[in-house]
Amino acid sequence: MDTALGQIGPRLRAARTKRGWTLAELATRAGMSSSTLSRLESGKRQATLALLLPLTRQLGIRIDDLLPSPSVDPRVRRTVERRDGMVIAPLTLERSPVHTFKVTYPPAANAPEPRIHDGYEWLYVLSGRLRLALDGEEHLIERGEAAEFDTRVPHSLSATADGPAEVLSIFSAAGERMHTHGAP
Repeated sequence: MDTALGQIGPRLRAARTKRGWTLAELATRAGMSSSTLSRLESGKRQATLALLLPLTRQLGIRIDDLLPSPSVDPRVRRTVERRDGMVIAPLTLERSPVHTFKVTYPPAANAPEPRIHDGYEWLYVLSGRLRLALDGEEHLIERGEAAEFDTRVPHSLSATADGPAEVLSIFSAAGERMHTHGAP
């Protein structure tokens, strides 16, 4: 049996039990016998549109919800960007709800000018030391330390003059646009 079709029964059962319904309750609501529904859920009866439509209507799901999603390659294959001496490596797919990057900041004697923009950022220093200028105060974030902040507060990020800093940065969508694509 096709593996996609083989998943219809267990997914149908999961949708029914999620609502707390017995076989008899769903069968009655859908206008079929409990034995027909039982055979569908166990894979002993072939699913047809005539059987699935009343069931999916009662369950409040789509027929597509009973089929597995096509498998997707989970590997991230996005282009590494180089800008202003930084190396920005995307670690998440473009369609991800959260945007994560490994950013390598070059050594810098001074912090860049602070900026503000919509968003939120979480970061973790993998190596080196990161200078976080936040609301007029400078913080040195060491290897193994993390920080988080609202990007509507004036801020800038840079390595210290000691050497480069590798940072794992997680952004909301608005923060990602500003930090990885530059100012508008």
